[in-house]
Amino acid sequence: MFGRSRSWVGAGQGKSKSIHSLDHLKYMYHVLTKNTTVTDHNRNLLVETIRSITEILIWGDQNDSSVFDFFLEKNMFAFFLNILRQKSGRYVCVQLLQTLNILFENISHETSLYYLLSNNHVNSIIVHKFDFSDEEIMAYYISFLKTLSLKMNNHTVHFFYNEHSNDFALYTEAIKFFNHSESMVRIAVRTITLNVYKVSLDNQLMLHYIRDKTAVPYFSNLVWFIGSHVIELDNCVQTDEEHRNRGKLSDLVAEHLDHLHYLNDILIINCEFLNDVLTDHLLNRLFLPLYVYSLVNHEQSGDRPRISSQVSLYLLSQVFLIIHYAPLVNSLADVILNGDLSVFSLQAEQDVQKSCANASVRRFTKPAESLERSLEINRQRGRKKVQKRPNYKNVGEEEEEEKGPEEAQEDSDKAKGTEASSKGNKTSGDNEEIEMVIMERCKISQISGLTEQNTTDEEKTAAAAAAGIEAQKSRPFLDMVYNALDCSADDYYALFVLCLLYAMSHSKGIASQLLEKIQLPAQQAERSSYSHVLAERLIRIMNQAAQPDGKIRLATLELSCLLLKQLVQSSSDGIIKDVHLACLEGAKEESIHLLRRFYKGDEIFLDMFEDEHRSMTSKPLNVEYLMMDASILLPPTGTPLTGIDFVKRLPCGDVERTRRAIRVFFMLRSLSLHLRAEPETQLPLTREEDLIQTDDVLDLNNSDLIACMVVWKDGGQAQRFLAVDLYQMSLVEPETKRLGWGVVKFAGLLQDMQVTGVEDDSRALNIIIHKPTSNPHAKPFPILQANFIFADHIRCIIAKQRLAKGRIQARRTKMQRIAVLLDLPVQPSADVLGFSRSSAASSQHLPFRFYEQSRRGLSDSTVQRSVFASVDKVPGFAVAQCINQHSPSPMPSPSSLSHASGSTGHCDSVTASTISTPSATQSPSVRSGRKGRRRVFSLSDAESRGGHWV
Repeated sequence: MFGRSRSWVGAGQGKSKSIHSLDHLKYMYHVLTKNTTVTDHNRNLLVETIRSITEILIWGDQNDSSVFDFFLEKNMFAFFLNILRQKSGRYVCVQLLQTLNILFENISHETSLYYLLSNNHVNSIIVHKFDFSDEEIMAYYISFLKTLSLKMNNHTVHFFYNEHSNDFALYTEAIKFFNHSESMVRIAVRTITLNVYKVSLDNQLMLHYIRDKTAVPYFSNLVWFIGSHVIELDNCVQTDEEHRNRGKLSDLVAEHLDHLHYLNDILIINCEFLNDVLTDHLLNRLFLPLYVYSLVNHEQSGDRPRISSQVSLYLLSQVFLIIHYAPLVNSLADVILNGDLSVFSLQAEQDVQKSCANASVRRFTKPAESLERSLEINRQRGRKKVQKRPNYKNVGEEEEEEKGPEEAQEDSDKAKGTEASSKGNKTSGDNEEIEMVIMERCKISQISGLTEQNTTDEEKTAAAAAAGIEAQKSRPFLDMVYNALDCSADDYYALFVLCLLYAMSHSKGIASQLLEKIQLPAQQAERSSYSHVLAERLIRIMNQAAQPDGKIRLATLELSCLLLKQLVQSSSDGIIKDVHLACLEGAKEESIHLLRRFYKGDEIFLDMFEDEHRSMTSKPLNVEYLMMDASILLPPTGTPLTGIDFVKRLPCGDVERTRRAIRVFFMLRSLSLHLRAEPETQLPLTREEDLIQTDDVLDLNNSDLIACMVVWKDGGQAQRFLAVDLYQMSLVEPETKRLGWGVVKFAGLLQDMQVTGVEDDSRALNIIIHKPTSNPHAKPFPILQANFIFADHIRCIIAKQRLAKGRIQARRTKMQRIAVLLDLPVQPSADVLGFSRSSAASSQHLPFRFYEQSRRGLSDSTVQRSVFASVDKVPGFAVAQCINQHSPSPMPSPSSLSHASGSTGHCDSVTASTISTPSATQSPSVRSGRKGRRRVFSLSDAESRGGHWV
């Protein structure tokens, strides 16, 4: 066999030395000519030959144009098609599709692409009957179609769309797989159709073909496919109360989101013909008869399919968040806000069909024929018409004469304007008009007439209120939306309603007049009134969330705060009524009382308080992401074992109840301050702008510094000076340009520090400082992990005590500040609250007494004050805090601390030098005159005057 293969080529046609050359292509051509029939013996040879030809063509596209000249001259593509038609088996088909896909992906020159697409061989491969039950063949085939669609443009579209035969194989063969079981195939089909629709904008004949022959069959079957998925999704929700099928539910929700994004992609192409057909089918065959119809309970629903109301609200929210095509979302919102059940009556359907000659029936029904059958009928009918057109003259008249009653009946079920398209060749400009009228679109233009230009604000308010009262009587869908905000039992339905209201108010396509009719404001709209009914229901949700036994999830509360803020906040200023503001303040007070129940003096409360505030600030609620989560479709649960995020479920245990109470307090406090136009001055407890930062230059004269060698975990080491302040531990090195000043090389919070001794070395300490995190379940990340080696064990002990006491004092100070926020009684001791009694710090009202001056660095020569107080310079000497009893004590923030009384008493003995030194009033302790003893002051009232000796 292989011996004979050497003689096939003949003299002068031997195998070329270079595989990428024209000569090698000629050799491959002769191999194909000698193996026109596929057998078991030459199957591998043919596959390798096809691969080699593909490599040569890709090389020739970039290097030698004569390669494609030879390819076209010998019509080598015909060999590929001949191999396919022989039913040569799976192996050859897979390899051929794979090589063709690679070939078209890598061709860059249009001339080369024209060579490959000529002679219509590519369309013959497209319509070839492959064995699509084979997953590998299906994958390569759909990938081949997608590659071809990406190569399609205004210049190459004529290779795919045949105007004379009125055929478009690439498009019609691709959409047959729109409902394929494999998701990657469905995604490829969507990509192909979008590419086709974009190109069709500049080709009217192709656009009319898509509209007249394929739009109605494709969109009707697509809508039915989407609705079937929705019903399956609803069944999954109804039967999964135990959260056992969350994986399947998530897949169904993701599929629905993909469908909505695909529909929106079609609409934003802005092809009027397609948009009218698609909008009509979506409204009258899916959104209204299935989504909106299911919002209310019907006593006699008949054979109409329904889904649960919570699923309906959830899906409608996704529709308004994703789709912004104005005619569609306006019509849909108009029915929800102003419509009643009469829109689904038989008479209403007949009226719609009379007003819109080709409008769809307002029912969710299965198409009479499958997509493949509809396309085949249209293709056969197109062939008959082509045969009956003599010399392509009088095209319109011939079609009118030859059209039989059966074809006329089929035309009534297809896209609008088929007849107009056939007649349009007789006129020049009217062939692009279609008579599609979307259901009740004219209502949108009537809304603007409700508000007259010469009416006053009072008249507008009264008219809106009267309209609202009337709407409650005849608007069952809107009535259901408002009633679902009742959270007396739980917030299962309320969360979906809030998401729907949020999505509608943020939709770019909904007319502002439509929202103003129910006083639901659009973003940043100028207005003088708001819906009192909606505001009261939102405030009621907030009040219920602040109750100890409240069943309101944090996501529901945060969304309520967002909507209320948008509802009562005009573009210029707030318009909230005093009574509503008072009710909101009452809810905030309830949240304070709720948090007091969990207030504790232990360390975990402070960590949770700061972590929750940091988490809320860095990760605010994203409604788009919330509506992508399938878990909120299931009834609210209180166990973390489901894996549902904390804000989307009820708390479990005391720790989570504490976290929830903290967040409720933060939300209501922030909303109250925003509506009262007051700035936040007390949160967060640690502000970055008030902390010492790396590379700050500080005045270290008369400061208490301890020299040490810092050895990091990676082996690096450096000489540093350790300094301890109220909230931070700093490592500094001397500033080279000015004596007594230092540059901060590291600064970390004392409250996040861990200090342990080193077993083998009494002069060393192991210090770890963790980075603050917004996730309480995240693993702590150390920003400093090193050994500190001191000169002797005495200085090591002093450093350890100072760091330990600094950590305790920092945490106590912050706990006092939390107590101020909760209106709890506190001791205004400067030793605890950490405020300087100097006039400079008192005037600034800063909890960090020296940073503003220390950061002036070398530019301010007036700064002579020590940054870190000089304490305990001689190991073993007693230290004590000396504070002037008559000097005022500034508070940590503008709060109720000012009414508290009490101050520390005088020290028993203080040296004159200590009293005269400015830094003594800033230090946590100063030297006492008695050796060997230490004066320690307690935080309680009973011991505030004396203290005790240790």
